[in-house]
Amino acid sequence: MTTLTLRDGTELYYKDWGSGQPILFSHGWPLSADMWDAQMLFFAERGYRTIAFDRRGFGRSSQPWTGYDYDTFADDIAELIETLDLKDVVLAGFSMGGGDVARYIARKGSARVAKLALISAVTPLFMKTPDHPVGPDASLFAGIRAGLAADRPQFLDDFSTLFYGTNRPGAKVSQGIFKQTLQIALQASVKATIDCVTAFSETDFRPDMARIDVPTLVIHGDDDQVVPIEATAKLAAEMIKGSQLKVYAGAPHATCTTHKDQVNADLLAFIQA
Repeated sequence: MTTLTLRDGTELYYKDWGSGQPILFSHGWPLSADMWDAQMLFFAERGYRTIAFDRRGFGRSSQPWTGYDYDTFADDIAELIETLDLKDVVLAGFSMGGGDVARYIARKGSARVAKLALISAVTPLFMKTPDHPVGPDASLFAGIRAGLAADRPQFLDDFSTLFYGTNRPGAKVSQGIFKQTLQIALQASVKATIDCVTAFSETDFRPDMARIDVPTLVIHGDDDQVVPIEATAKLAAEMIKGSQLKVYAGAPHATCTTHKDQVNADLLAFIQA
C-alpha cells in the first residue's frame, strides 16, 4: 500500500492515479478514499493527477486513539501535499471532508492551491448554536454517538437510507453500493467514528470562510437530509468571496454517487474555467 508516515507516526494511506494538474479529494464520514472512485477515474482519464487519502482512523490508515480534530486533519493534508510537492492543486472536500480542506487553507494558506470545491459539505457550521439557529440540535449528534456505541454496524446500515435518500419516491441506489458503503464504514476505528461526530458537528468554520482566497465551487442537494443546505452550503457561498453555488434539485447528501455524472461535469467545467 502507498502510505505516508505522519509527524506522530500515524500511517496515512493514499491513492495517486494519473498525471497532470493534481486534484486532492477529502472523503466524508465514515468513509474512505474509495468513495471518490467515480471522480478519480473520470479525472485521471482526462489528464489529471487524482489523489485521495484515508483520513486518520478510517479506511486503511492507522487508528490512533486521539487526534480527531480539524487542526490535526488539516496538518495531515499539509504533510501529504508537501511530501508529494503538489502545486496548483484543486482541493475537493465532501461532507466532513469540506472542513478538512477549508481548514487547510485557513491554517496553511493557498500558495499551493488553485481552486476549492465544497460538495455536500458541513461548512461553515453544522450544529445549531445561539448565533446559528438553522442547524440541527446538539441532541441529534448525541444520539448518533450513542447509536454508534450501542450497535455501530446496524446504526451505519440504517444511516445509508438518509445518506442516499432512498426514503424518497423514485430514488434508485443499488444493493452493491449499500454493501460497499457499510464495508468501508466498518473498516474505520469506532473511536474515530464517534469522535468525528463531535468534530464535524461542533467545529465552527466561519472564521475559515473569510480566509479562503481561491475560486470556490459549492455543490449541495436541496433534499440533503444529513447536512441541511440552509445551515451550510447557502451560508458558505455567502461567506466565501466570489464563490459559485450549484444547487442540485431533489438531490440527497451522497451527491458524488447519486449524481456522479453531474458532479464530474460541474467540477470539470469549474477546473477548466
